[in-house]
Amino acid sequence: MSDVDLADLEAFAAVARARSFRSVARLRGVSASTLSEALRRLESRLGVRLLNRTTRSVTPTEAGQRLLERLSPALSEVAAALDAVNGFRDSPTGTLRLNVPTAVARLVLPPIIGPFLTAHPGIALEVTTEDSFVDVLAAGFDAGIRYDERLEKDMIAVPIGPRVQRFTVAGAPAYFAAHGRPTHPRDILNHACIRHRFASGIMHPWEFERDGEVIKITPTARVIANSIDLEVTAAIQGLGLIATFAGFVEQELTSGVLEPVLEDWLQPFSGPFLYYPSRRHMPAPLRAFVDFIKKR
Repeated sequence: MSDVDLADLEAFAAVARARSFRSVARLRGVSASTLSEALRRLESRLGVRLLNRTTRSVTPTEAGQRLLERLSPALSEVAAALDAVNGFRDSPTGTLRLNVPTAVARLVLPPIIGPFLTAHPGIALEVTTEDSFVDVLAAGFDAGIRYDERLEKDMIAVPIGPRVQRFTVAGAPAYFAAHGRPTHPRDILNHACIRHRFASGIMHPWEFERDGEVIKITPTARVIANSIDLEVTAAIQGLGLIATFAGFVEQELTSGVLEPVLEDWLQPFSGPFLYYPSRRHMPAPLRAFVDFIKKR
């Protein structure tokens, strides 16, 4: 089997873990057909089918699962051996791949990435914005950032960015002049609202809390979007109330084009965490990023 290409083995492992040609192709910057050809080449050389492919799913065969279980530690050792060379450089090199939610991409990372990449000129950064929780390893990322510290086994969490954030509910002065201001969360049921739909299709209820009382409201939506820019614009135009991260509308609140309501019902919450797998050999770009975050 000496003629088996290491790159083909890596492609197989990535696709088998992610169970998707498309997501791995997107992450690696290659076409799905290139990955498919690598898998056909590997299966031909081994003389056994490794993946069951349909138009809807990709799953390892029994032989493929057995190979993946034995191959994953070996590939990790190869990556660690190559990464060990980074210890002999003045600055580590490589690509750091992060999976983060929209709020982190807009509010947390911008003041961090400039100083980090300046301090480490040999590192490239690739950020994918995704609001659902993902298995970072299976999806091919080095680390993720999320707001919930509840993590899977063998994951490490490091605080990143502001430690306290909050939501706001706001509307345009013209809207309040025409429709009045809600003085209790249940009043929102009588107002037009601008709601955010996530890629999963979910629209979360608006949650309020005061003196131990928690109220969840499913408001009437006049505008539904998955673009925060469009949602903020709709609120400024007086089309309804918006509920979002306060940081998304900080300038609008400061200038007065939007005004907050129900502030005593919106409690602060913990800032996000960088999370990554606990493993003996951490890739040099990730190690440099973790060290940078801890120093900040």
